[in-house]
Amino acid sequence: MLPDLRGDFPLLARTVRNGKPLTYLDSGATSQRPYAVLDAMESFEREHFGAVARGAHLLAEEATEAFEAARASVARLVNAASPDEVVWTENATAAINLVANGIGNASAGQGGSESARFRLGEGDSIVVTQAEHHANLIPWQQLAARTGATLRWIELDDDGRLRLDQLATVIDGTTKVVAFTHASNVTGVVTDVSAFVARAREVGALTVLDACQSVPHLPVDVQTLGVDFAAFSGHKMLGPTGVGALWGRKELLDVLPPSVFGGGAIQIVTLEKTTWHPAPTRFEAGTQPVTQAVGMGAAAEYLLGLGMADVAAHERRLAQILREGVSGVPGVRLIGPVGDPGADDVLGLASVVVDGVHPHDVGQVLDDQGIEVRVGHHCAQPLHQRFSVAGSTRASAHVYTTEDDAARFVEALASVREFFGVPA
Repeated sequence: MLPDLRGDFPLLARTVRNGKPLTYLDSGATSQRPYAVLDAMESFEREHFGAVARGAHLLAEEATEAFEAARASVARLVNAASPDEVVWTENATAAINLVANGIGNASAGQGGSESARFRLGEGDSIVVTQAEHHANLIPWQQLAARTGATLRWIELDDDGRLRLDQLATVIDGTTKVVAFTHASNVTGVVTDVSAFVARAREVGALTVLDACQSVPHLPVDVQTLGVDFAAFSGHKMLGPTGVGALWGRKELLDVLPPSVFGGGAIQIVTLEKTTWHPAPTRFEAGTQPVTQAVGMGAAAEYLLGLGMADVAAHERRLAQILREGVSGVPGVRLIGPVGDPGADDVLGLASVVVDGVHPHDVGQVLDDQGIEVRVGHHCAQPLHQRFSVAGSTRASAHVYTTEDDAARFVEALASVREFFGVPA
């Protein structure tokens, strides 16, 4: 188990609303940053800041070295076969769009015969799930509209788990892409990736994994998982905003057509045509978020230092406290598995519906007590529609979350209906 790490995170020492101590339970949206990340970013900007891969002077060399060292750190965190399998992006949304738009460009004829395996058209299908964050749904909706492919989805059962029994019928010989979440940002359920990958391989489909909620909280080994692409973001894994990463198999990245064009990504440019560098450089046109990449690399090292198995164990304990506590509060409904609060396939979060009280009002009551949570549909409207609710209140943990934080949330939640005078 992890020690108390709150001292590593300077923001957590502040007070909020009328001097109350801060209980930060919105890590599923954005995590806080430790000194290790803040110091690495400041040191880079103070001492080594320069243009990456665009100069022969010392600062350019040092900046490039820091940029690539950060890439190597992120590669180690997910056990990539090589740092060249990690592409820097603006965020995870950009990473998923990079793949979707690259497939779209291949479908329009770019990339020649090398990119033929990515081509989509009428009669083909793309498969997503009912659990997806909008970032892993809308790009595929748009790609289907551009190419004439059909969009299909795997549904959720009443416990919020994906219906694996539908894999054999929804994913078929027409399927070219299967895009799915590794862990839901609403239910906290961790997907059985092996089942999706096995079925996709049977029909020759590519797999794209939204790993935003898994990489910060679980041991993630992309080689063992067997997916073709995985996207995740810096700001959910104790790093800065404005940076994310796409991991992809090198042999696929090298032939996927780019969708953002400009300097840095090219080999030869004439007035008539351009040739591209191999991955990852072919996808990193323009000036990169170098300081942010350095911060994401430092976050990866911080997590590696803690040990991801210990991180996962810490958060399983918090999940149990949150879910058991919520299940005992009258008039509060948990979205997701309810039968086993200590289930191993659920992350340290709890999304709830309070009978008779709008999620935004729930959030205000908690905020007045110094407890900061997420309210709304969490960019997952189809999932909420599946459970016939417009939104929910979500408490989500990270490495710095304590058992007292989780207990404080449950205690405050129990006071909400009384506060609004909702009959018991």
